[in-house]
Amino acid sequence: MAAERMGFEEYCRDTFDPKKIFSKPECLKGYRVISATQYILGPSCANYLAELGAEVIKVELPRRGEPMRHTTPFNEPKLYPLSRWMPNMGTGLGFFGANHNEYFLSVDFHKPEGVEIMKMLAAKSDVQVENYRAGTFDRWGIGYRQLSQINPRLIYQWLGGFGGWGPGRKRASYDILGQAQGGCFSVTGWPVKRGGLPSKHTIWIMDYWGGLMAAFQIIACLYWRDNISGLGNFMEYSQVQGAQRHLSDCIALYGKYGLTAQRWGNWDVLLSVHGIIKCGKSSYPNSRNPQELEEGFILISAYTDEDFAKLCQVVNKPDLARKYARHPDRVKAEAQEEIYPALEGWAKDKTKEQVWEIMQKAGINSQPVWNNKEVSTNEHFLMRGDVHWIDDPNFGDVFSQGLPYKMSETPARHKWVFKPVGADNEYLLGKLCGFSKSKIAQLEADGII
Repeated sequence: MAAERMGFEEYCRDTFDPKKIFSKPECLKGYRVISATQYILGPSCANYLAELGAEVIKVELPRRGEPMRHTTPFNEPKLYPLSRWMPNMGTGLGFFGANHNEYFLSVDFHKPEGVEIMKMLAAKSDVQVENYRAGTFDRWGIGYRQLSQINPRLIYQWLGGFGGWGPGRKRASYDILGQAQGGCFSVTGWPVKRGGLPSKHTIWIMDYWGGLMAAFQIIACLYWRDNISGLGNFMEYSQVQGAQRHLSDCIALYGKYGLTAQRWGNWDVLLSVHGIIKCGKSSYPNSRNPQELEEGFILISAYTDEDFAKLCQVVNKPDLARKYARHPDRVKAEAQEEIYPALEGWAKDKTKEQVWEIMQKAGINSQPVWNNKEVSTNEHFLMRGDVHWIDDPNFGDVFSQGLPYKMSETPARHKWVFKPVGADNEYLLGKLCGFSKSKIAQLEADGII
């Protein structure tokens, strides 16, 4: 009854309180996942399952670990040590976003002894995830066809660039290649007449998106196995095909009219006004950071006729309100090329915060473009745990992305950000393979783990 008397905001605040997360159960607890993954695409898939409570075992090559540990800066060994075998090396910050809550095992599965360990792990696991080139694990004897003979209930998720069959299947793929071949580059960036070129997303969006889609596949197959078939499943996810799912109406545009979509910069092609404008002043004029010295940017969304009229009143452009009173008129390219420069002319003596305040008072939807510092210090994100400090058992206080979704009864959570290479070798090999300490020491001496 107390909950029923709460207002909705109060109810949500109480239900999703980050302080209550660790007192609640985990929805995937009891499932075991082997993650033989590297970079971001495969690791992010396993990471999402670990955040929901699955026991995820990250398998890396001994000593140096997987490549993502070495592909980004700020890898000082004193902060985030790589492994006890290589004390003078650290793990780069790019490893942070896709390896939460996982246990870390080092195995050289190029060697026969390593292959046997992988088979022993698969026999006691629910899921295996890997993102090596198509057919690599099959060739090594630890792909789905071999492991399903050992464990028919195993759900096997392979992620790659182009899928396991077709003319492009043997090519290597990375996030940027997925964006290129999937068509995203072609509609991202400014048009040529405004000096623009195709532009990539700076973040690894196709990797994180692909990992999410693969995790969705896995959860669907767990349901199918546990409730219907009793058997595992073999799935593939193609990064390139995943990228083209981001093309919104562009595929339908070609299918219906044979038209090729064009780049349109920071303005929307379907709605106007619904785009980002440049303000004239920096929010941090005394900063020593070159990015902060730049003029600010802000999204303004006033695409309904009523909101557009209101916007024109705010910026003192009654002529635009009369000329483009109807949305079909102002969404045209020629109209947008007149409207947005006029808005930027009005904002040239203002910071993004000043523009935001004016828009809020007028009831016009808007949002300054924030950098990572502004996101990390935002009260709303901090209150909800969308960014948060983790009391990491290995590294101490670590600032990390939080979970963007909330669950009332079985919330996802972060227990640690990652661990050094092979940090759990003794624990996992003893628990799952029954190896003695002397056996584990010999495997280490032989370079197997």
